[in-house]
Amino acid sequence: MKGINIPLSEYVRLLYSYLRPQWRSMLLLTVLLVASLAMQLINPQIIRYFLDTAQSESRLQPLLIAAGLFIGVSLVLQVVTVIAAYIGENVGWVATNKLRGDVAAHCMSLDLSFHKSHTAGAIIERVDGDINALANFFSNFVITLMSNAFLVVGILVLLFLEGWVIGGAMTIFVIAAILAINYIRKFAVPFWSKHRQMSAEFYGFLGEHLEGTEDTRANGATAYVMHKFHLLIRKWLPIRMRAFFGWGYMWISTIIVFAIGNAIAFAVSYSMWKAGSITLGTVYMIFYYTELMAKPIEKIRTQMEDLQKADASIVRVRELLETKSAIPDDGPGTPLPAGPLSVQFNRVSFGYEEGIRNLHELQFRVQPGQVLGVLGRTGSGKSTLARLLLRFYDVQEGAILLGDVPIRDARLKQLRQRVTLVTQNIEIFQGTVRDNLTFFDESIEDARIVRVLEELGLAGWFHSLPNGLEAQLESFGGGLSAGEAQLLAFARVFLTDPGLVVLDEASSRLDPATEMKMEAAIGRLLRDRTCIIIAHRLATVQRADAILILEEGRIAEFGKRTELAANPDSRYSRILAAGMEEMLV
Repeated sequence: MKGINIPLSEYVRLLYSYLRPQWRSMLLLTVLLVASLAMQLINPQIIRYFLDTAQSESRLQPLLIAAGLFIGVSLVLQVVTVIAAYIGENVGWVATNKLRGDVAAHCMSLDLSFHKSHTAGAIIERVDGDINALANFFSNFVITLMSNAFLVVGILVLLFLEGWVIGGAMTIFVIAAILAINYIRKFAVPFWSKHRQMSAEFYGFLGEHLEGTEDTRANGATAYVMHKFHLLIRKWLPIRMRAFFGWGYMWISTIIVFAIGNAIAFAVSYSMWKAGSITLGTVYMIFYYTELMAKPIEKIRTQMEDLQKADASIVRVRELLETKSAIPDDGPGTPLPAGPLSVQFNRVSFGYEEGIRNLHELQFRVQPGQVLGVLGRTGSGKSTLARLLLRFYDVQEGAILLGDVPIRDARLKQLRQRVTLVTQNIEIFQGTVRDNLTFFDESIEDARIVRVLEELGLAGWFHSLPNGLEAQLESFGGGLSAGEAQLLAFARVFLTDPGLVVLDEASSRLDPATEMKMEAAIGRLLRDRTCIIIAHRLATVQRADAILILEEGRIAEFGKRTELAANPDSRYSRILAAGMEEMLV
């Protein structure tokens, strides 16, 4: 199996991009690690001096000085190690959180086709799981790898000063150890990539079905979901085992290498001591350095292990960041006019799939401040029309103009500030009432929010809340009736003050009594605004100035409501006569 081949420039670019703002912390971390390296090399020399002095001198003072110096250096080393670990972790989490924010923002900017083809769980696994795997890579990968390499080189230099035999033997040992670790690593990397991919697939499935628990249980599909759950676990297990076997091979190889290193040190030290070329203190120092060498080699091994995890994660994060939105936001930024917006469709055609058209050459115009009622059977293209107005998708042919400005010329941010969509499925997020209504816009005054709620008939509900605007709402609108959730959606529209409001069957889930309660609020909402109402109920379109009837993605009828109602040959007139619900099912 071929391993992942990431060019060195990719690592350098990633590290430079996210560590450059923390260069001061990186500089301090470098100083601390160099100090740690120096102290680790000094301590064995102190021990050798202590042992040789204890054999050759009867005075106690040199031994006490050596012991005090050893204890002092050891304590300072521990303090330096703790500080370096703290700074390294902080650097890593700041960098990974910045990367996590960039990836999350990029996902939010991608078009609906991307989100339709990727489950929420899979995206979360990319944003969180893959980036968590990069935490150590960012925190101190380069500095730790280099400092441990310098520590190994420093030990070898000191051993060469004691004799070329011990120095040469331990150099061969180090080269063999690194080659062995690198050889094992290339077999483990591909399995970590598959492991991360399988993790994303599993959590995507789990998140999707946990969100739909109510429907799953109501329709008796629990057994199927659990069956699929076990199939995914069964598929994931061998991949996970292979990935961890790769880690195990590296761990075992390190233990074997350490054992060989100790054997070499014992054999060479014994022969040199027996020949009288080194002292007993030097024998212990060589053994100490050999044991100490195990630490940087182990660190290098774990860094390689982290690198193999990072390889897979870097590839997946890079692929995600390189994914381009199908909705480019590269227009000239022509501003949309203030006030109510006109809407014009110029021979607009659109299809979700290549070769299939859901809308065919739609041609109509809505004047500023007018209300357009859109009717049609299920699947006729009503909701598709609404999505095109907010550029959730782009048309394949023709053009849409708002206020005589092509929507592709306007920036997406301004477009979605001036056009608001209210659907029958209201998203209530876990958070305060204020945040749910303003979407964290702190410039909106509390008094204005309360006034809007009272105008919509939610005064009784609002004043019953113990903490007012700071009261917590549950996810998905738990604890709210459908009518209350719908009225909160209307409150959002009032607070954003758009020029075009699209109501996509916004009242279809409401009972007639609640719908009647909303009529006055809708009247105020539509004042000095253009509105497109997609409806199934006759009462909802009675306020429309014009009627558009769609059939299989084509305009079947378009005209003034009063004229169509008075014409007995019009489709709208026949709908009125037969009853809308019967005609449109």
